[in-house]
Amino acid sequence: MAKAKKKGRAAISITQSDYAPVGSSPGKLPELHPSGETEVYQVTLIDYSDSDYLERHAVRFEECLPYIDRKSITWIHVHGIPDAALMERMRARFNLHPLALEDVLYTGQRPKVEYYEQQLFAIFISAGLADNELHADQLSLFIDGKCLISFFSGAKDPLEPLRARLRTHSGRVRGAGVDYLMYAILDIAVDGNFPVLEQLGAEIEDLEAKVLESPGQELLRRMQRLKRDLLVLRRYLWPQREILAAMMRDEHKLITSPTKVYLRDCYDHTIQTMELLESYRDMITSMLEVYLSSVSLRLNEIMRVLTLISTIFIPLTFLVGVYGMNFNHPNSPWSMPELHWEYGYPVLWMFMLAVAVGMLFLFWRKKWI
Repeated sequence: MAKAKKKGRAAISITQSDYAPVGSSPGKLPELHPSGETEVYQVTLIDYSDSDYLERHAVRFEECLPYIDRKSITWIHVHGIPDAALMERMRARFNLHPLALEDVLYTGQRPKVEYYEQQLFAIFISAGLADNELHADQLSLFIDGKCLISFFSGAKDPLEPLRARLRTHSGRVRGAGVDYLMYAILDIAVDGNFPVLEQLGAEIEDLEAKVLESPGQELLRRMQRLKRDLLVLRRYLWPQREILAAMMRDEHKLITSPTKVYLRDCYDHTIQTMELLESYRDMITSMLEVYLSSVSLRLNEIMRVLTLISTIFIPLTFLVGVYGMNFNHPNSPWSMPELHWEYGYPVLWMFMLAVAVGMLFLFWRKKWI
C-alpha cells in the first residue's frame, strides 16, 4: 500500500478509465486499475461510539476487520485509487455487488443510489476549481450494518472536517447511527458546491462589467468556458437532488426516520445550488447575447464613420476630378476659365472645405453623428 495524490480529473473529459472496456463481462474487475496505476491509495479506519473513538491512518484492510463486528460504528475510508485486489477482499468480506464495485473503479459515473438486500450503495460527485479548471471527483459509499465504506478519487480529501467533528465529539454524529454518518458525508459533498458556484458567480460579475466596455476574443473564451462548466455542474447536481428525494421517499431499514429529516435539509441545499446554477446559466446566456450585440454595435459604429467619411469625400473627389481634366483651348468657349485665375486654386480649396463643413452640419442636424 502506498500513499499518493491523484490530480483532479477535468470533469468534461472522458478517458478510458471512466468506463469499462467495450464487450467486457459486467462486474468483472480488471487486474490493474483502469488508469494503469496500482495500490495508489490510503485506507483510514475510524471506529467510534458515543463514549469511545479510534482513528488510524494508512492501515491495511485486514487491520479493519476486527472492528467490523463490534457494536460501535466503523468507517473505512479509501482515499485515492483502489486496486482490484482490495476490491476483491472487500467483496469477499461484505458480499458487495460486483456491479457496484465496478462503478467504484471506473470513475465518472452518474450520481445514483441503489439498494441491495442488506446494503445501500450511493455515488455522489464532489466538484472543485483548480487553476480555473473545473474538476469533479467521485465519492462512493457502501452501508452494511453498522459499517460504512467510502471511496474518494480526488486529490484533496473533503471529509477531514467531518473527522475533526468526530474527534472533538462536536455535533451529534457520534451519538447517531451509521445512516447519520452517511448523511454527514453527503452533506459535505453537496455543500462543497457552494464555494464553486461562488467563484463562478464572481467571475460572471467580472465579465458582466467588461462585456460592454471591451468585448473581445478573450472575454468570449471565458464566457464559453463558464457556460461549459455550468453545463457540467448541472449534469452532476441534477441527479443528486433526485437521489436525496428518493432516499427521503423510499422505505429502507438502513435509513431511519430521524435521519430523513436531515436528508431533507440536504435536499433543500441541492435545490439552492440548482437555483443558483440556473440563474448563472441564464446570466451567461444573456451575456453572450449582449456580447454579440456589442460586437455588432461596434461594427455598425465603425461602418457609420467610414460611410460618413466616404460620403464627404464623394463631392470633393468629383470636384478635383473635374478640375483635373485640364481642358484648355484658347479659342473654345467651353474651356475652363478657372485654370487661368490668379486665385483659382485657393478658391477651389475654400469651396471644397465649405462643402465638407456643410455636409458635416447637415449630418449633425439629422443626428447621424
